[in-house]
Amino acid sequence: MKRISLITLLGLIFIATSCLDDDDGYSLGRAWVGFGTIEQVSNDPVEYKVNMDNGDVLVPIASGYQRPWYYMGSNDPNSRLQTGERVLLNYTVVGDDGTDGEDIEEYYIRVNSVKKILLKGIMDITEANQDSIGNDPIKVKETWMTGDLLNFEIAYWGRYEVHYINLVKQPGELTADDLPIELELRHNANGDLNDIPFSGFVSFDLEAIRIPGMDSVQFKVTAPDYDDDIFEFEGTYKYNNDN
Repeated sequence: MKRISLITLLGLIFIATSCLDDDDGYSLGRAWVGFGTIEQVSNDPVEYKVNMDNGDVLVPIASGYQRPWYYMGSNDPNSRLQTGERVLLNYTVVGDDGTDGEDIEEYYIRVNSVKKILLKGIMDITEANQDSIGNDPIKVKETWMTGDLLNFEIAYWGRYEVHYINLVKQPGELTADDLPIELELRHNANGDLNDIPFSGFVSFDLEAIRIPGMDSVQFKVTAPDYDDDIFEFEGTYKYNNDN
């Protein structure tokens, strides 16, 4: 997974992430940080929207990058953001499509920085992938749900190696008898040294635990923490089977 320094993440905590509707005006000196999902709306010219977790719809019209912001600050064309990808966005609001603050549907923004967030599905754990999934300790700092997504802020120790994070369940079709559904947050440190603290975010799509005929399921997530502790999180995933 992509590493993000602990110092950088702690700095983000102090930046406001609430909805923008309360704002009396927009300042170029004010920055907002939040999670969202990329939606490309045009190829020629290339245009995007970012559907934020708080319900805001952002339309980037400028950026602080020397190249287009959707290339993630890289010259590699393969780095271009795609519809459905999840991002952590630092932005400044420069305007909106409302009149005197009424009926705002979209905010026009300057992108200050953008980081791609790891987004994965739930994996069935088997004998074949047991070793590669790993079971190394991990610190879960925060857990929250956004629509179909279960999100984690995590921390771990390492140095050189790439670390892998997965959310897994036992294989087989789920039924009401399986509630609450048992999930495990798995960490493979790839034998890395425990020298440097790292921190980051990861999101998982919960659609794999939908049960036909039900509109919600209860689930429980566990993970081995450091010092032989066990992290536990219980939640309810509400969905509409007609979607």
